[in-house]
Amino acid sequence: MRGWITLLVILGGAGVARADALPAFADRLEAAALERTRHRVDYDGAYVAIAYPMGDVAPDRGVCTDVIIRAYRALGVDLQRLVHEDMTADFAAYPALWGLSRPDRNIDHRRVPNLAAFFTRHGQRLAVTADPSDYLPGDLVTWTVGGNRPHIGIVTRERSADGVRPLIVHNIGRGPLIEDMLFEFPITGHYRYHPQAATRARP
Repeated sequence: MRGWITLLVILGGAGVARADALPAFADRLEAAALERTRHRVDYDGAYVAIAYPMGDVAPDRGVCTDVIIRAYRALGVDLQRLVHEDMTADFAAYPALWGLSRPDRNIDHRRVPNLAAFFTRHGQRLAVTADPSDYLPGDLVTWTVGGNRPHIGIVTRERSADGVRPLIVHNIGRGPLIEDMLFEFPITGHYRYHPQAATRARP
């Protein structure tokens, strides 16, 4: 009996450690997203050839997806490499919206539908609800704006003026900002991606 009790204590402790690791990553991701709002970035979605892995467009250029990519990179997670490797392994699992016959590591990770597919395959796809408490710091939300354009942002613990809604870090054309816009556009997806390999932020 004592052996079983000891085993349960060990397993319980391991479970607590694993559970604690997820909020810790979310906290770091939120902090990395908030840090992005300190940068001047002109909205520019032009296609350019970039290095691989860890390639990026000019630091003063970017779109909504670059906020996500740069926030994860601050934690040592390279979505360019991860998305490219996953698309290479199963290209058919990704949206066929651009007439491509093979992955393009210059641009694939900078497209919202591809990030949504990746987060669904390797993270959690969560319910889309009208309850603001369902959206936790570090969560990723996608929308359709302007009728047909996909958009993405990161949830923070900062709250709206009435204290009800979490504020979102995103770039919708004016650079990375933190705004009360969670329910401003139709939500198309809600995701959580906490890769186990990311254990600490870069210095």
